[in-house]
Amino acid sequence: MALFGVNPGEYLDYVIVGLGNPGDCYEYTRHNIGFKFIDYLQAQTDTNRGCKRKLHYSLVDKCVLNNNVVYMVKPQTYMNNSGMAVQDILRYYKLKPAKLIVLHDDITLPVGCFKLKFGGSAGGHNGIKSIIEHIGTNEFIHVKIGVGKKPEGWELSSHVLSKFPNDEYELIKKRFYDMYGAIKDIMNYGIERAMSINNPVGKTLDED
Repeated sequence: MALFGVNPGEYLDYVIVGLGNPGDCYEYTRHNIGFKFIDYLQAQTDTNRGCKRKLHYSLVDKCVLNNNVVYMVKPQTYMNNSGMAVQDILRYYKLKPAKLIVLHDDITLPVGCFKLKFGGSAGGHNGIKSIIEHIGTNEFIHVKIGVGKKPEGWELSSHVLSKFPNDEYELIKKRFYDMYGAIKDIMNYGIERAMSINNPVGKTLDED
């Protein structure tokens, strides 16, 4: 299999998109946890090349994860225009939105928690809002990664663009293994069963 063939309609099992903003100044912010989880998933692939190729307004890599051919994506359009990149990829590969997995921050979940979801509203997340507007549907898979509620009196943008304290970031990194397990469950069993397996376990390591 020529993993870097780029013919329209070439076979893919999934597109996995981690949301974030490009640039070193954003690297360890709450909004960029989707990028960080993509980095972790890359390390589990057959090649571990990282998302370095520039295509579809993104940094991308085509690889094999859990015996599935996947396109790993870090949009470079900035968060509020994430849909541009996702739309371009889905159109190019003629892939159904149901095969799209989006990894993104969620302020309603405590740090160290995650939740799988299919469909639904953007919930105030501008990256998800952009994707829904560009692809014309909300019927795709979310891996929502908890980054904690905004402090009282803070603007939402200030919270999501703030950097994690070291202890919070280390806590989330410890959960990447479990989140990867959830991705494998999606691939092996489908999203409905994956949600039933993983969503009740949305607790912090301290509660384990």
